[in-house]
Amino acid sequence: MKAGFWVAPEGEDAAMTVMPIGAEPPLRARKINFLATSSAEEMIRRCRRTAMLLPDIADALAVQKAGAPGRLSDITDYPEDDRELITQTLGEGEVAGVAALANGITAQMQEAVMAGVWRIRFTDVEGRLIGDYVEVASIPAAVRQACSALHPSISHGPAPAGAMNVMPVLTEVGDRAARYRDGEPTHVITFSLFPMSPEDMAFLQETLGAGPVQLTSRGYGTCRIVATGARNVWSVQFYNAMDTIILDTLEICDIPSVAVAAEEDFRDSEMRLREIEEAYFK
Repeated sequence: MKAGFWVAPEGEDAAMTVMPIGAEPPLRARKINFLATSSAEEMIRRCRRTAMLLPDIADALAVQKAGAPGRLSDITDYPEDDRELITQTLGEGEVAGVAALANGITAQMQEAVMAGVWRIRFTDVEGRLIGDYVEVASIPAAVRQACSALHPSISHGPAPAGAMNVMPVLTEVGDRAARYRDGEPTHVITFSLFPMSPEDMAFLQETLGAGPVQLTSRGYGTCRIVATGARNVWSVQFYNAMDTIILDTLEICDIPSVAVAAEEDFRDSEMRLREIEEAYFK
């Protein structure tokens, strides 16, 4: 069995597939800044709705607080060129993910190069786009919405043959999850600190189940954040360049901090966005 709490379906290497929002590679990966090209100049002249949107996003960043409800800007009915220009301007930052909502709706989320600014695309069960938004928030509201229906308690049967430590781990997880309240410090269970047999890990994963949210963060190495089927219980795994798990944990919290924009991120992103607006859109 592959090491770690979260095991990809059927032994696949990747635990999730995050669909890209735009066809272009992220801004940070390009040798030439698209906004500095003649093609962009012409697009900016045509796309006045984008030029009007950017200061609104910057104003939202100026007053946004960590943990406070975010601000959504609906760009669903923007012309295609405007939405493409928004994609190019925001770029792709460190965090991306998907959230499964009710009625087969899926939210695809991509943080911009400005932390705390998110592009959220909603698709229906047929994969058709039904909503396209820019959101200023610590984490998109779709993440909390998807997790709100999860059950706070954990139930399980007897320990399987070959189990070593799974039962006390489940007791600890269940107790902490049931008592957790928003804003409390994160409780972390690190699997490298005590032995867990393959039977332990299989039973733990089977008991907790898979939740509706999957995120990746590529800040310092790769981190995969997966909601379990129990409310406020997350699998958080850090990988090295060889895609080997170097830290495998369960976190009992609202949202793991590695995926969340901090207070100072909003101020830094405001300054950066206003600089982009001044340099290219005025």
